[in-house]
Amino acid sequence: MPLSWNEIKDRALKFSRHWQNAKDEDAEAKPFWIDFFEIFGITDKRVATFELAVKRHKGKQGFVDLFWPGQMLIEHKSRGKNLDRAFKQALEYFEGIAEDDLPHSIVVCDFARFRLYKLQSGETVEFELADLHKNVSHFGFIAGYKAQAIQPQNPVNIRAAERMGKLHDLLKASGYIEHDLELLLVRLLFCLFAEDTGIFQPPGAFRALIEERSKEDGSDLGPLLAKLFQTLNTRRERRQKTLDEQVAAFPYINGRLFEEAAPMAEFDASMRRALIEACKLDWSSISPAIFGALFQSIMDGNARRNLGAHYTSEENILKVIGPLFEGRPGLKPWASNQEARLRGLKAA
Repeated sequence: MPLSWNEIKDRALKFSRHWQNAKDEDAEAKPFWIDFFEIFGITDKRVATFELAVKRHKGKQGFVDLFWPGQMLIEHKSRGKNLDRAFKQALEYFEGIAEDDLPHSIVVCDFARFRLYKLQSGETVEFELADLHKNVSHFGFIAGYKAQAIQPQNPVNIRAAERMGKLHDLLKASGYIEHDLELLLVRLLFCLFAEDTGIFQPPGAFRALIEERSKEDGSDLGPLLAKLFQTLNTRRERRQKTLDEQVAAFPYINGRLFEEAAPMAEFDASMRRALIEACKLDWSSISPAIFGALFQSIMDGNARRNLGAHYTSEENILKVIGPLFEGRPGLKPWASNQEARLRGLKAA
Protein backbone atom coordinates (compact mmCIF):
# COMPACT_ATOMS: atom_id res chain seq x y z
CA MET A 1 0.00 0.00 0.00
CA PRO A 2 1.29 3.51 -0.76
CA LEU A 3 2.13 5.98 1.96
CA SER A 4 -0.62 8.42 2.89
CA TRP A 5 -0.48 11.84 1.25
CA ASN A 6 0.05 13.40 4.70
CA GLU A 7 3.23 11.37 5.15
CA ILE A 8 4.42 12.06 1.59
CA LYS A 9 3.93 15.82 1.99
CA ASP A 10 5.74 15.80 5.32
CA ARG A 11 8.69 13.98 3.75
CA ALA A 12 8.67 16.41 0.81
CA LEU A 13 8.96 19.38 3.17
CA LYS A 14 11.94 17.79 4.93
CA PHE A 15 13.52 16.99 1.56
CA SER A 16 13.20 20.62 0.39
CA ARG A 17 14.82 21.96 3.56
CA HIS A 18 17.67 19.46 3.40
CA TRP A 19 18.55 20.20 -0.25
CA GLN A 20 17.86 23.95 -0.35
CA ASN A 21 21.55 24.83 -0.83
CA ALA A 22 22.54 22.07 -3.28
CA LYS A 23 24.25 23.32 -6.46
CA ASP A 24 26.67 20.87 -8.07
CA GLU A 25 25.35 18.20 -10.44
CA ASP A 26 28.42 15.96 -10.32
CA ALA A 27 28.67 15.81 -6.53
CA GLU A 28 25.05 16.04 -5.41
CA ALA A 29 22.62 14.94 -8.14
CA LYS A 30 22.68 11.21 -7.37
CA PRO A 31 22.07 11.49 -3.59
CA PHE A 32 19.45 14.17 -4.34
CA TRP A 33 17.38 11.71 -6.38
CA ILE A 34 17.96 8.80 -4.00
CA ASP A 35 16.41 10.98 -1.29
CA PHE A 36 13.65 12.08 -3.68
CA PHE A 37 12.42 8.50 -4.13
CA GLU A 38 12.48 8.03 -0.36
CA ILE A 39 9.75 10.71 -0.16
CA PHE A 40 7.38 8.13 -1.65
CA GLY A 41 8.55 5.22 0.46
CA ILE A 42 10.60 3.38 -2.16
CA THR A 43 14.27 3.11 -3.02
CA ASP A 44 15.67 4.12 -6.39
CA LYS A 45 17.18 0.63 -6.76
CA ARG A 46 13.69 -0.86 -7.07
CA VAL A 47 12.76 1.10 -10.17
CA ALA A 48 15.47 3.29 -11.68
CA THR A 49 18.94 3.24 -13.20
CA PHE A 50 21.51 6.03 -12.93
CA GLU A 51 23.68 7.00 -15.90
CA LEU A 52 22.04 4.61 -18.36
CA ALA A 53 24.03 4.45 -21.59
CA VAL A 54 21.90 5.09 -24.69
CA LYS A 55 22.44 6.24 -28.24
CA ARG A 56 21.42 9.87 -28.74
CA HIS A 57 20.43 11.64 -31.94
CA LYS A 58 22.64 10.75 -34.91
CA GLY A 59 24.18 7.83 -33.04
CA LYS A 60 26.06 9.82 -30.43
CA GLN A 61 26.67 8.09 -27.11
CA GLY A 62 24.82 9.57 -24.15
CA PHE A 63 24.03 8.83 -20.53
CA VAL A 64 20.57 9.37 -19.03
CA ASP A 65 20.95 10.84 -15.55
CA LEU A 66 18.14 8.63 -14.21
CA PHE A 67 15.78 6.32 -16.08
CA TRP A 68 12.72 4.35 -14.98
CA PRO A 69 11.55 2.21 -17.94
CA GLY A 70 8.02 3.00 -19.02
CA GLN A 71 7.63 5.70 -16.38
CA MET A 72 10.08 8.55 -16.10
CA LEU A 73 13.29 10.00 -17.51
CA ILE A 74 15.22 12.57 -15.46
CA GLU A 75 17.80 15.02 -16.76
CA HIS A 76 19.53 16.91 -13.96
CA LYS A 77 21.68 20.04 -14.20
CA SER A 78 23.65 22.22 -11.82
CA ARG A 79 21.82 25.12 -10.22
CA GLY A 80 20.98 27.92 -12.65
CA LYS A 81 21.47 25.90 -15.83
CA ASN A 82 19.00 26.17 -18.76
CA LEU A 83 16.11 23.73 -18.31
CA ASP A 84 14.96 24.13 -21.90
CA ARG A 85 18.27 22.70 -23.07
CA ALA A 86 17.96 19.93 -20.51
CA PHE A 87 14.56 18.99 -21.94
CA LYS A 88 15.93 19.00 -25.48
CA GLN A 89 18.76 16.71 -24.35
CA ALA A 90 16.25 14.36 -22.69
CA LEU A 91 14.26 14.06 -25.92
CA GLU A 92 17.40 13.10 -27.83
CA TYR A 93 17.65 9.94 -25.72
CA PHE A 94 14.30 8.65 -26.99
CA GLU A 95 15.87 7.42 -30.22
CA GLY A 96 17.95 4.90 -28.25
CA ILE A 97 15.17 3.67 -25.95
CA ALA A 98 13.04 0.65 -26.82
CA GLU A 99 9.43 1.46 -27.71
CA ASP A 100 8.02 -0.47 -24.75
CA ASP A 101 10.32 1.39 -22.34
CA LEU A 102 9.51 4.94 -23.42
CA PRO A 103 8.54 7.03 -20.37
CA HIS A 104 5.25 8.88 -19.88
CA SER A 105 7.02 11.70 -18.01
CA ILE A 106 10.22 13.73 -18.33
CA VAL A 107 11.62 15.64 -15.37
CA VAL A 108 14.33 18.29 -15.70
CA CYS A 109 15.75 19.85 -12.56
CA ASP A 110 18.56 22.16 -11.40
CA PHE A 111 18.06 21.57 -7.65
CA ALA A 112 16.19 24.89 -7.28
CA ARG A 113 13.51 24.17 -9.90
CA PHE A 114 11.54 21.16 -11.09
CA ARG A 115 9.88 20.99 -14.48
CA LEU A 116 7.65 17.98 -15.18
CA TYR A 117 6.51 17.18 -18.72
CA LYS A 118 3.52 14.83 -18.86
CA LEU A 119 3.93 13.48 -22.37
CA GLN A 120 0.58 11.75 -22.70
CA SER A 121 -1.52 14.80 -21.77
CA GLY A 122 0.88 17.47 -22.99
CA GLU A 123 0.76 19.18 -19.58
CA THR A 124 3.86 20.91 -18.18
CA VAL A 125 4.23 21.71 -14.48
CA GLU A 126 7.05 23.88 -13.10
CA PHE A 127 7.70 24.83 -9.48
CA GLU A 128 10.43 25.75 -7.00
CA LEU A 129 12.06 23.21 -4.68
CA ALA A 130 10.41 24.95 -1.71
CA ASP A 131 7.00 24.22 -3.25
CA LEU A 132 7.58 20.51 -3.82
CA HIS A 133 5.13 19.56 -1.05
CA LYS A 134 2.40 21.52 -2.85
CA ASN A 135 3.03 19.74 -6.15
CA VAL A 136 4.04 16.28 -4.96
CA SER A 137 0.74 14.76 -6.14
CA HIS A 138 2.02 15.06 -9.73
CA PHE A 139 4.48 12.29 -8.82
CA GLY A 140 1.85 10.05 -7.23
CA PHE A 141 2.67 7.27 -9.70
CA ILE A 142 6.02 6.81 -7.93
CA ALA A 143 4.24 5.75 -4.74
CA GLY A 144 1.73 3.61 -6.61
CA TYR A 145 -1.16 6.05 -6.88
CA LYS A 146 -3.00 5.87 -10.17
CA ALA A 147 -4.63 8.73 -12.03
CA GLN A 148 -8.31 7.91 -12.27
CA ALA A 149 -9.58 7.83 -15.82
CA ILE A 150 -13.27 8.60 -15.82
CA GLN A 151 -14.77 6.72 -18.73
CA PRO A 152 -18.43 7.01 -19.61
CA GLN A 153 -20.40 3.80 -19.30
CA ASN A 154 -23.82 2.74 -20.43
CA PRO A 155 -26.78 4.02 -18.36
CA VAL A 156 -27.08 2.41 -14.95
CA ASN A 157 -29.91 -0.09 -14.93
CA ILE A 158 -29.69 -3.86 -14.98
CA ARG A 159 -25.91 -3.92 -14.69
CA ALA A 160 -26.04 -1.64 -11.65
CA ALA A 161 -28.46 -3.96 -9.91
CA GLU A 162 -26.38 -6.99 -10.85
CA ARG A 163 -23.14 -5.54 -9.52
CA MET A 164 -24.57 -4.18 -6.28
CA GLY A 165 -26.70 -7.32 -6.00
CA LYS A 166 -23.57 -9.42 -6.10
CA LEU A 167 -22.10 -7.39 -3.26
CA HIS A 168 -25.37 -7.77 -1.32
CA ASP A 169 -25.36 -11.55 -1.77
CA LEU A 170 -21.73 -11.89 -0.69
CA LEU A 171 -22.24 -9.76 2.42
CA LYS A 172 -25.45 -11.59 3.31
CA ALA A 173 -23.78 -14.99 2.90
CA SER A 174 -21.04 -13.84 5.27
CA GLY A 175 -23.61 -13.11 7.99
CA TYR A 176 -23.92 -9.33 7.56
CA ILE A 177 -27.72 -9.10 7.33
CA GLU A 178 -30.98 -7.24 7.87
CA HIS A 179 -30.97 -3.53 8.71
CA ASP A 180 -27.17 -3.31 8.96
CA LEU A 181 -26.83 -4.63 5.42
CA GLU A 182 -29.62 -2.40 4.10
CA LEU A 183 -28.11 0.71 5.66
CA LEU A 184 -24.66 -0.09 4.30
CA LEU A 185 -26.03 -0.53 0.77
CA VAL A 186 -27.98 2.75 0.93
CA ARG A 187 -24.81 4.54 2.02
CA LEU A 188 -22.78 2.92 -0.73
CA LEU A 189 -25.44 3.81 -3.31
CA PHE A 190 -25.29 7.42 -2.17
CA CYS A 191 -21.49 7.40 -2.49
CA LEU A 192 -21.76 6.02 -6.02
CA PHE A 193 -24.24 8.77 -6.95
CA ALA A 194 -22.11 11.43 -5.27
CA GLU A 195 -19.05 10.17 -7.16
CA ASP A 196 -20.64 10.79 -10.56
CA THR A 197 -22.74 13.90 -9.86
CA GLY A 198 -19.96 16.16 -8.62
CA ILE A 199 -20.67 15.98 -4.88
CA PHE A 200 -17.38 14.16 -4.31
CA GLN A 201 -14.27 15.89 -5.65
CA PRO A 202 -11.97 15.29 -7.36
CA PRO A 203 -13.68 12.99 -9.86
CA GLY A 204 -13.03 9.37 -9.03
CA ALA A 205 -12.25 10.09 -5.36
CA PHE A 206 -14.40 7.27 -3.95
CA ARG A 207 -13.08 4.64 -6.33
CA ALA A 208 -9.51 5.86 -5.81
CA LEU A 209 -9.89 5.57 -2.05
CA ILE A 210 -10.98 1.95 -2.33
CA GLU A 211 -8.39 0.92 -4.90
CA GLU A 212 -5.42 2.77 -3.42
CA ARG A 213 -6.02 2.58 0.31
CA SER A 214 -7.36 -0.94 0.82
CA LYS A 215 -5.66 -4.28 0.41
CA GLU A 216 -6.60 -6.59 -2.45
CA ASP A 217 -7.87 -9.17 0.04
CA GLY A 218 -10.42 -6.62 1.34
CA SER A 219 -9.45 -7.20 4.95
CA ASP A 220 -9.14 -3.49 5.75
CA LEU A 221 -11.98 -2.18 3.55
CA GLY A 222 -14.57 -2.32 6.34
CA PRO A 223 -12.58 -0.01 8.67
CA LEU A 224 -11.80 2.29 5.72
CA LEU A 225 -15.50 2.67 4.84
CA ALA A 226 -16.36 3.19 8.51
CA LYS A 227 -13.83 6.02 8.66
CA LEU A 228 -15.23 7.52 5.46
CA PHE A 229 -18.84 7.38 6.71
CA GLN A 230 -17.80 9.01 9.98
CA THR A 231 -15.99 11.74 8.04
CA LEU A 232 -18.99 12.36 5.80
CA ASN A 233 -21.05 12.88 8.95
CA THR A 234 -18.56 15.37 10.47
CA ARG A 235 -18.40 19.05 9.62
CA ARG A 236 -15.01 20.11 8.32
CA GLU A 237 -14.27 22.43 11.23
CA ARG A 238 -14.82 19.56 13.69
CA ARG A 239 -12.52 17.06 12.00
CA GLN A 240 -9.11 16.21 13.44
CA LYS A 241 -6.23 17.99 11.77
CA THR A 242 -4.39 14.67 11.60
CA LEU A 243 -7.14 12.99 9.56
CA ASP A 244 -5.74 11.28 6.46
CA GLU A 245 -5.76 13.86 3.67
CA GLN A 246 -7.35 11.57 1.10
CA VAL A 247 -10.28 10.95 3.46
CA ALA A 248 -10.43 14.54 4.67
CA ALA A 249 -11.03 15.71 1.07
CA PHE A 250 -14.57 14.30 1.17
CA PRO A 251 -17.28 16.84 2.06
CA TYR A 252 -19.65 16.97 5.00
CA ILE A 253 -23.02 15.49 4.01
CA ASN A 254 -26.06 16.71 5.89
CA GLY A 255 -29.34 14.80 6.04
CA ARG A 256 -28.08 12.42 8.76
CA LEU A 257 -27.66 9.49 6.37
CA PHE A 258 -24.29 8.68 7.93
CA GLU A 259 -25.23 9.42 11.53
CA GLU A 260 -26.44 6.03 12.75
CA ALA A 261 -23.77 3.78 14.23
CA ALA A 262 -23.72 0.33 12.65
CA PRO A 263 -21.55 -2.77 13.05
CA MET A 264 -18.56 -2.69 10.73
CA ALA A 265 -18.78 -5.01 7.72
CA GLU A 266 -15.96 -7.49 7.16
CA PHE A 267 -15.00 -7.58 3.48
CA ASP A 268 -12.99 -10.11 1.51
CA ALA A 269 -11.37 -9.97 -1.93
CA SER A 270 -14.54 -10.86 -3.85
CA MET A 271 -16.60 -8.22 -2.01
CA ARG A 272 -13.96 -5.58 -2.71
CA ARG A 273 -13.93 -6.49 -6.40
CA ALA A 274 -17.74 -6.29 -6.53
CA LEU A 275 -17.69 -2.76 -5.10
CA ILE A 276 -14.95 -1.64 -7.49
CA GLU A 277 -16.94 -3.04 -10.41
CA ALA A 278 -19.95 -1.00 -9.26
CA CYS A 279 -17.74 2.11 -9.15
CA LYS A 280 -16.95 1.70 -12.85
CA LEU A 281 -20.54 2.46 -13.88
CA ASP A 282 -21.79 5.98 -14.57
CA TRP A 283 -24.27 6.48 -11.75
CA SER A 284 -25.18 10.03 -12.82
CA SER A 285 -27.39 8.63 -15.58
CA ILE A 286 -29.86 6.93 -13.24
CA SER A 287 -33.20 8.61 -12.61
CA PRO A 288 -34.39 9.07 -9.01
CA ALA A 289 -37.58 7.37 -10.16
CA ILE A 290 -35.75 4.10 -10.74
CA PHE A 291 -33.85 4.26 -7.48
CA GLY A 292 -36.52 2.35 -5.62
CA ALA A 293 -36.64 -0.39 -8.23
CA LEU A 294 -32.87 -0.55 -8.20
CA PHE A 295 -32.71 -0.92 -4.44
CA GLN A 296 -35.50 -3.48 -4.41
CA SER A 297 -33.74 -5.55 -7.04
CA ILE A 298 -30.50 -5.45 -5.08
CA MET A 299 -32.27 -6.79 -2.01
CA ASP A 300 -34.24 -9.40 -3.97
CA GLY A 301 -32.29 -11.50 -6.45
CA ASN A 302 -35.46 -12.63 -8.21
CA ALA A 303 -36.40 -9.02 -8.94
CA ARG A 304 -33.12 -8.23 -10.70
CA ARG A 305 -34.34 -9.85 -13.92
CA ASN A 306 -37.23 -7.39 -14.10
CA LEU A 307 -35.35 -4.17 -13.45
CA GLY A 308 -35.72 -1.72 -16.32
CA ALA A 309 -39.08 -3.08 -17.46
CA HIS A 310 -40.75 -0.03 -15.94
CA TYR A 311 -40.06 2.95 -13.73
CA THR A 312 -41.48 2.87 -10.24
CA SER A 313 -43.59 5.69 -8.90
CA GLU A 314 -42.41 7.99 -6.13
CA GLU A 315 -44.96 6.34 -3.86
CA ASN A 316 -43.50 2.89 -4.49
CA ILE A 317 -39.97 4.21 -3.99
CA LEU A 318 -40.92 5.32 -0.51
CA LYS A 319 -42.43 1.91 0.21
CA VAL A 320 -39.02 0.39 -0.49
CA ILE A 321 -36.78 3.00 1.15
CA GLY A 322 -39.06 4.27 3.90
CA PRO A 323 -38.88 1.24 6.25
CA LEU A 324 -35.15 1.76 6.58
CA PHE A 325 -35.76 5.06 8.30
CA GLU A 326 -38.84 4.35 10.43
CA GLY A 327 -38.32 5.50 13.99
CA ARG A 328 -35.11 7.33 13.10
CA PRO A 329 -35.79 11.08 13.35
CA GLY A 330 -34.21 13.07 10.59
CA LEU A 331 -33.61 10.11 8.30
CA LYS A 332 -37.08 9.57 6.86
CA PRO A 333 -37.18 13.09 5.39
CA TRP A 334 -34.02 12.11 3.53
CA ALA A 335 -35.84 9.11 2.05
CA SER A 336 -38.91 11.13 1.08
CA ASN A 337 -36.83 13.53 -0.98
CA GLN A 338 -34.68 11.24 -3.10
CA GLU A 339 -34.42 13.56 -6.07
CA ALA A 340 -33.13 16.46 -4.00
CA ARG A 341 -30.76 14.32 -2.00
CA LEU A 342 -29.39 12.08 -4.73
CA ARG A 343 -29.11 14.53 -7.60
CA GLY A 344 -28.90 17.93 -6.01
CA LEU A 345 -27.55 17.53 -2.51
CA LYS A 346 -25.06 20.27 -1.77
CA ALA A 347 -22.06 19.61 0.34
CA ALA A 348 -21.98 21.93 3.30
